Amino acid sequence: MTSDDNKIKVLFICIRNSGRSQIAEAYLKKIGGERFEVESAGYKPEPINDLVLKVMEEEGFDLSTKKPQSAWDCFKEGRLYQYIITVCDRAHEEECPLFPKPFTQLHWPYPDPETFTGTKEEKLEQARRLRDSIRERIEKFVEDIDKL
Repeated sequence: MTSDDNKIKVLFICIRNSGRSQIAEAYLKKIGGERFEVESAGYKPEPINDLVLKVMEEEGFDLSTKKPQSAWDCFKEGRLYQYIITVCDRAHEEECPLFPKPFTQLHWPYPDPETFTGTKEEKLEQARRLRDSIRERIEKFVEDIDKL
């Protein structure tokens, strides 16, 4: 078991903490296990997107009771991270608070589920592709950390 001091602290940020960052947090907790302390937050937190709830449920994750949190609150509470990973576009990334260094800033741009269009099934398929893409990125992230 890893002590909290030795855990790799990671914060995923997207604009609303209602989709992309929640998916990334859930997968890193599962794939990275006890080595990581993982949170997600948003600049303007909103309830988790219904498409995200559905496609994550398909993978065995129940995010229905998860409460989105504010990145500003994390900042004001003085939380420190080794990695801060933004999963939104550059325009929104700039609205997020700056955390005290040192940390490694990574940017993984993904489309916002709120922008998905088409029929309900087409939107679900877009959400599945988003989920799978984030999972693959998390798997690579953990693999890269293992090499350090």
